Amino acid sequence: MEKQELYNAYAECEEYNCFGCSPKNQYGLKCKFVDEGEYVSCRWQPSEHYQGFFNVLHGGVQATLIDEIACWAIFAHAKTVGVTTEMKVKYRKAVRTDGGEISLRAKLTDITRRLVTVHVELFNEKNELAVEADVVYMIFPEEMAKKKMNWPGAEAFYK
Repeated sequence: MEKQELYNAYAECEEYNCFGCSPKNQYGLKCKFVDEGEYVSCRWQPSEHYQGFFNVLHGGVQATLIDEIACWAIFAHAKTVGVTTEMKVKYRKAVRTDGGEISLRAKLTDITRRLVTVHVELFNEKNELAVEADVVYMIFPEEMAKKKMNWPGAEAFYK
């Protein structure tokens, strides 16, 4: 499969204001995602607005980026929507806010009837593996996802 940028199908909804991916949230991260086949990826430019310690990306923001890309991996590869039930994060190296773009990639590693585990890697501005996480989502059957989560269907993310 060749790389394909994922379209944010939710962005068309007036009330949609996700901190992680809404292009309209003035305080948000405005993440965009690419389906690369096995992985979903994201490149993101940190700024001083998201620092914890001096020029270091706040760990909570890193966890938010991880949770967000895991969700999009589920959109693209599990073809449904879900909610986070567990996240195990291992912070290995600093991620700077003043050193340039960072990247993340996520892939599904375990799928059961109701649970999906996504392994996420976050690479710092030097392209070093800085954070690893395993995120578990409880997923919804498609009809329930449409009713309760406004799920537009997986095809809506591919334009």
